[in-house]
Amino acid sequence: MSVLSTATKTLALIAATALLVTGCSVKQEGASTASSTSAEKSSSASASADVPSLDGKTIGVAAKDVVRDFGRLTYEGVQDRVKELGGKVVATQADAQDDKHIANVENLISQGVDAIVVILGDTVTLEPALKKAHDAGIPLFTIDHASPYSVNNIGSDNWQIGSTLARTLAEDIGGEGEVLVFNGFYDVVPCQIRYDEFKLVLKNYPGIKTIEPELQDVYEGTIEHAKNQVTDVLTRLSEDEIDAVWSCWDLPSIGAAQAIDAAGRDVKVYGVDAEPGALDLIADPESSFQFTVAQQPSLFGTTSADNVARYLGGQEDEVPLSTYLEAVFIDKSNVNEKREELGLVGAE
Repeated sequence: MSVLSTATKTLALIAATALLVTGCSVKQEGASTASSTSAEKSSSASASADVPSLDGKTIGVAAKDVVRDFGRLTYEGVQDRVKELGGKVVATQADAQDDKHIANVENLISQGVDAIVVILGDTVTLEPALKKAHDAGIPLFTIDHASPYSVNNIGSDNWQIGSTLARTLAEDIGGEGEVLVFNGFYDVVPCQIRYDEFKLVLKNYPGIKTIEPELQDVYEGTIEHAKNQVTDVLTRLSEDEIDAVWSCWDLPSIGAAQAIDAAGRDVKVYGVDAEPGALDLIADPESSFQFTVAQQPSLFGTTSADNVARYLGGQEDEVPLSTYLEAVFIDKSNVNEKREELGLVGAE
């Protein structure tokens, strides 16, 4: 899943201390974090009134895909805010194809845009194109894609997301059991961080083991592919050989939950992104899907565009290297409340 003011940091520190003192559960901690998100959103909206105009500026936007809600809403959020600030947008999306994503970035460079916003992407394959933008003197802004060539990267605190996801899973299964893991996108930075946090947390739960080999999720046909893989696993493993499924994003978890629910197995499923289909399953008390994380992608896009405007408007000192927006943790106990609070809709 912004840089906080001193006052907000102080409040956050007090809240964190209170959690430690009272011994709140992982899920209670998540609810506390979620509550602060609305306040931060309001603060961001208020601050945006002071953002410089983008009149006369052309901003390139390169998204890896707009199939998932996260990518689509972030993509739309950047464009809407750039236009609101008076700028022109040249928008591209790569249909989840790395080669096309690279070509789109290079095309924006050749057009001589004033800045480029890149949304997601594989760290290894995309880096040369980002270096070209940097070498061409075009300010580069990224979303969920930390890069040494980026002026600013917008993201959630994926260390917090990863550890909370892992701790929630571990506690839910009583600190013992076998976990099936999807790990097909380790070079995508948010997934890398969440996976590393998962492994780190499990060091403190020696009774939990991961099932080998790990499953490889795919970017196209993700849900059906995951459903088929988990169906195969369920035919091989008995009831006591699989207790949970972990993924760094929701689409594989949706497919996993569909397979598990169809088989009538008692296996708990966890993911990230608050995809509509995941929320529908979490809202179903009979479904195996337990937990996801909302990252407010529209706010990602708006905040990135604001940082572009500040940078191009001579306020470089106000643009941090990394901007972290708080995530909202969602489980069966709060899914309906958080859906209404965040305006999250169900799957069609």
